[in-house]
Amino acid sequence: MFPRFTQRVNEKPEDGGRFESSGHRNETPGPHEPFNPSAAPSRRSLRGLDWFVFFIADVQTGFGPFVAVYLTTQKWTQIDIGLVLSVAGLVALFGQVPGGALVDAARSERRVAGIAIVAISIAALTYAAWPIFPAILSAAVLHAGASTVLGPAIIAISLGLVGHAAIGDRLGRNARFASIGNGIAAAAMGACGYFFSARAVFIVTAVLLVPTLLALRQISDSEINPERAHGGTPKRTNKTAVPFRDLLRQRMLLTLACCVALFHLANASMLPLMGTVLTARSSQWATALIAACIVVPQLVVAAIAPWVGHQSQIWGRRPLLIMGFAALPIRGLLFATVTNPYALVAVQVLDGISAAALGVMVPLIVADITRGTGRFNSAQGIVGMVMGVGASFSQTLAGYVAYHYGHRAAFLGLAAIATVALIATVALLSETRSRDDA
Repeated sequence: MFPRFTQRVNEKPEDGGRFESSGHRNETPGPHEPFNPSAAPSRRSLRGLDWFVFFIADVQTGFGPFVAVYLTTQKWTQIDIGLVLSVAGLVALFGQVPGGALVDAARSERRVAGIAIVAISIAALTYAAWPIFPAILSAAVLHAGASTVLGPAIIAISLGLVGHAAIGDRLGRNARFASIGNGIAAAAMGACGYFFSARAVFIVTAVLLVPTLLALRQISDSEINPERAHGGTPKRTNKTAVPFRDLLRQRMLLTLACCVALFHLANASMLPLMGTVLTARSSQWATALIAACIVVPQLVVAAIAPWVGHQSQIWGRRPLLIMGFAALPIRGLLFATVTNPYALVAVQVLDGISAAALGVMVPLIVADITRGTGRFNSAQGIVGMVMGVGASFSQTLAGYVAYHYGHRAAFLGLAAIATVALIATVALLSETRSRDDA
């Protein structure tokens, strides 16, 4: 049986199965906290969060495909590169839950985020200064571990600043600034690698520590409600969070995690597979077309993510989540049938729609479900880990089908998985928006 604080799921299904321990939620901190629950966050703090998200996206872009390029220029073998990337991937995957739990346990999400960004900058300097296997492996593990903390910390800061009623708009704004940061950073770091060297990418990444920390300093720690940043604690005398094991009994949370995992099982390999198709059809223009396929979704996310966040407070979470899931099977079918390379770039608009919808809705729904538990960030870690498992199998599955049955069959197979994810979302996930936040 569920603990007592979950029994209201059956009493109020319209609230989406949130954990609650009494007839009202606790969003006020303990008597030792200086936070004023009636005060809105200052413009300075909100702008600081905008720029912090922007610069974080810049920093993380430096650890994308540039790693493999850089290590290749240092005469590394593909086996060694693959081993480093695999170890980092495993740390990033299985560190999701501990990372979220660490953020839930912290009393200053801003301090946690600052430490994480310093660790990532140290990793970047290590890449640039010591391209030897032990140092690079340690740097990759350090970067992966810090990233598992940094992601939840950003969302926790956002929730702690604005509260549940305004978190949809805030997550949409975060997605916009992250998308703009990714696009600008990819272009700038690509230019650094072209005009200088691949090592320059990691030097620039480390230097970005300065504006990132300056932006973080603009966020007032006293305006971040630590209890609210963790999802709020139940109305208990000792103000403790609910036991972690109770998250694993929450049907709505686990259903969301499985649906998102199916989505990424279908999605993660779709663009790389299309890259191989474009290369086979037009090797001269393949690089430019793939770059366009990456940029187009970023532009779409930057354009519509704030709208998605705002509409989630009006329409609810479910319609927008379904919209994001529905775009993926359509994209898979178009990739399987469209042959014009420029039309394929246009199809990537659907990728932007999915990215905007899921990027905003998934953490927002997790916040709804875990409201009043003190385990918001731990729950994010659970969803992130399950999602990562789905994404990790995507390349292998698509590659196997493409090798034996052709690219069209692979795209159709991915579209079929995306359809299953859509059906499961429609059938099993109910609305989680609170009537109080409408």
